[in-house]
This record gives sequence, structure tokens and C-alpha cells, in this order.
Amino acid sequence: MLGKKDVRELLESRFKNDIHKKISEIPLPNTLKDAYKAAYRIKTAIENNEKMAIVGDYDVDGVVSSVILSNFFKLLGANFIVKIPNRFTDGYGLNINILEELKGVNLIITVDNGISATEAAEICLKKGIDLIITDHHMPPPILPKAYAIVNPKQKDCNFPNVEICGAEVAWYLVGALKDICKIKYDMGLDLDLLVIAIIADMMELRDLNRVLLKAGIKKLNLSKRPCFNAIKNYYGKDKFEFDDISFMIAPLINSTGRMEDASISFKFLCSSNLNEANFYLEKILEINQNRKNEEKILYENSLLKIKDDDEIIVAWGKDWHEGVIGIVASRLCKQYKKPAIVFSVDECRAKGSARSVGKFDILKLIASQKDILISFGGHKGAAGIVIDPVNLKLFQKEINKNSYIKDLNTSYYGDEILGEINLNELDMEMLEILEYFEPFGQKNPKPIFSVTNAFVRDVKVIGKDENHIKISVEKSGVIREALFFNYDFKPKIGDFVDFIAHISKNIFRGNISAEFVIREMNLSKK
Repeated sequence: MLGKKDVRELLESRFKNDIHKKISEIPLPNTLKDAYKAAYRIKTAIENNEKMAIVGDYDVDGVVSSVILSNFFKLLGANFIVKIPNRFTDGYGLNINILEELKGVNLIITVDNGISATEAAEICLKKGIDLIITDHHMPPPILPKAYAIVNPKQKDCNFPNVEICGAEVAWYLVGALKDICKIKYDMGLDLDLLVIAIIADMMELRDLNRVLLKAGIKKLNLSKRPCFNAIKNYYGKDKFEFDDISFMIAPLINSTGRMEDASISFKFLCSSNLNEANFYLEKILEINQNRKNEEKILYENSLLKIKDDDEIIVAWGKDWHEGVIGIVASRLCKQYKKPAIVFSVDECRAKGSARSVGKFDILKLIASQKDILISFGGHKGAAGIVIDPVNLKLFQKEINKNSYIKDLNTSYYGDEILGEINLNELDMEMLEILEYFEPFGQKNPKPIFSVTNAFVRDVKVIGKDENHIKISVEKSGVIREALFFNYDFKPKIGDFVDFIAHISKNIFRGNISAEFVIREMNLSKK
């Protein structure tokens, strides 16, 4: 049975191998291959008033990367334009169509993309355009022919073995530029933006990322950027918590790229005053509501396609919105505790988004069917797929009889459960311990605890759609409250239950208390 000391020791052990634990210890820009080569080329372009282009991406990381670099370029008085690709009209990354838009440009700098832009790099070479690639995705066997490539995953790069996002690579490029231009610039000014990109891009929240996030949340709450003040005002927030980034800020910024045009989020983050920020926030809120509506429709439609006896959920529909199929796949994972793949189908192709559960390697499973796929990529937890629609049923059949399925965990949460906990450990001191180890995410999962044989004293259905319950449980004379959102099991008063849950802070009328948020629950086996 876990006590507070046990919880603290277990969480501290997650960071025992971290190399960087303070801002003063983080790697310098010179550890990134080509960072200074790129910076010198940009400095020359600024001095000669050459026209430059920043080419970003339509997700949060790509938008934030573009903001960080463009803000510094403005400070240097650079002649530049910013291109945030549109998911629906431009596609992903630097490509031929985007190059045709960039008229009169001498230098292109990609952020959060470009490492696979081999064809675009060849065109730049022929046109005499210097190309600087800054990216964090896995490089292909043959790199694009670029003037400079700044990517910590390059084989001959000396950057420590730490997963960083595209915005961090852009931030390091700013650090190199600051150095060679010999100007005073507080690199901490961009930490309020970096914290959003790191969390949104699901980076490992250890080592360097953890250091930056700890500093970044403080900077975010002190930030004078009109965009963040607009969000605070709209939601009535005095300060942002880490969960606000994951569940409020990042989804807002991401919604424009999913549904329409991510340049709206770029303009929002760059707003120079509160009126401008409120103008763009209003647009974003409307787009985000459309995203929620579309997601609800697709989720309900996908439920009709599921075969209950399949271990891997595969669902598809004609012209399902590509911007939300990944979210729908995530919801299906949580609902069924199984990996899920959701496809949007048109006449020529089926584009899919996959999400996994526990430690199951969804990319390995998908790769086992590479002979019938057009393309695929991603990582263990999430992947993208393109397949000919005629092969969808075959794909569904084959992955559900694949030998890799035996690796599936019996519990959705696998070995993330820290252990069993006494109800009397649920108090303010426990909240303080947990908050110290925030933020939670990749490689630092939110601590989940088990409770067994708890007596149910009360059950209330709550929520506008009556899809949540609040229950009161008792064990060894101690009573605590628990919430179960989107419940799939409802106990009766007098039942004995087992459940797994995380611990959350409840703020009601100025009073703060700790409560359980249930993930799974069933009748006790004891």
C-alpha cells in the first residue's frame, strides 16, 4: 500500500538518468550540427537585404516554430515572409506548389519540416535558392541537398540524446543567431511559447524538456503577449496550470490547422494588442466548435462500423474530415481500451490515423502490412497511413490476425499504475507532491493509483448530457469523492468496487480539495 513517501520516491526515480536538471546545464546551440552555418547564412541575408521565407507546418509545433523565428527576424529588421501550409490545399511540408508561391526568395528556412523534402531541395538547388532545413523528425537514409540541416537526429550531430520538438530546434537557431549577431536578447522570452509546443507535440517530458517546461509555465503566467491575456480573459483564468495547456490552449491553436487554415493561429499568437488578439480568438473559438461538432458526428458514425470481436479497431467512411480522424481514433482507444485506426476515404485513396494503447507498437503492426499500403509513418503510439480503398477490408482482416496482437496489454493503462493507495493519502500534501513532478505526459505519465474493495456510499449522475457520475466511496472509515467522466460502469449504493484513478485538484468557491478521477471501475472481486 503506497504512502506519500513511496509516491515521491517512485516519481523521483523517473528522472534519475536525466543529464540536464537546470537551465544553466542545458545544451548550447553549438551542439546542433549546422546551427551556426545556418545562422551565418541568415546574418548575411539580413545584411544584404535578401528576401527570405520561413516555411512552417499547420500543427501547434509548426505554428509556434514560425512565431519564434519570425519574431526574432522582426527584431533584426529582416526582409522575410512566412508561409504556413494549408493542410487541404498545400499538403505537408515544403513541396513544389509552395515553392512556386515563394517569388523572389533567395533563402528558405523550414521549421518543423523539410527533412524529407528531397524533391523540393533539388528544385531550390536548380533555382539558386539556399535552403536551410530545421526539423526534428527522423531523417531518411539520403538527406535532402540543402545548404544546412539543423536536426538533432542526424547521425553526425552532437546534440545529447534528447527528444526535442521543432520549436525547440528553431529556438536553438535563434540562440546561434543571437550569438553571431552579438545582440542582447533574453532567450527566456520565448519559453511561454515553447511550453505549448513541447506539450502539444507530445515530447518526452524529462531532461531538457522538463527543465524548459518548469521555467516555461512561469513565463507563460507572467507573459505580456496579448494572445495569452485574451485566453485568460475569455476563460476567466487568473493563471494557467499545465493541464490548461494540454486541454485548452493547444487544442485551440491546433483547431485552425485541422479544420481551415493554421495561419489564423499564427496571426493570433503574433497579435500586437488585445483587440487584435480578441478578433482572432473569436475566429478560433468558432473553428474549434466546428471541430468539436465534426468530431462528435464522426465518432458516432465510427461506433456503427466497429466489430466487437476485433482486437484492433478499424473504421472508415467516405469523405470523413481528415482534420479530426486522429482525435476520433484517440477517443475510440479510450472507449474500447484497444488500438484504433480511422480512415477518411475518397475515390483515389484512404487516409488513416492510428492511435495505440499502453506500450503496444502500432507502427510495427502497420508495417507488417506494408505490401498493401501506399505509404505510412509515425511512431509506436501514433501513425499515419495511406492505402487504396479496395484494400481496406483486407487490411482490417490481416492486422486482426497478426501475431503482434499478442503483445497487447490486458489493461489500457498497462504498467502506468503506480500501485494501490489508501484513501487517507488523498489530501493537500499529496496534491503538492504530484504538482512538484508536473507536467505529466510522455515518459512521465500522470500517476495512476488503484483502490480495491471500496464501499459506495453515494452515486450522482452529473453533466448536461448526464454522461458523468460523482460517487462517494469509503474504506477503513475514510470517505473520499471521485468523478467518473463518460462512465461505462455505474455502481449502486452499497456496492463494493475496485477502480484505478488519478488524483486531481478540485477548486470550488475558493476551497481546494483533492479528489479521484476514475479511469476504470468494476465490481470488487473480493
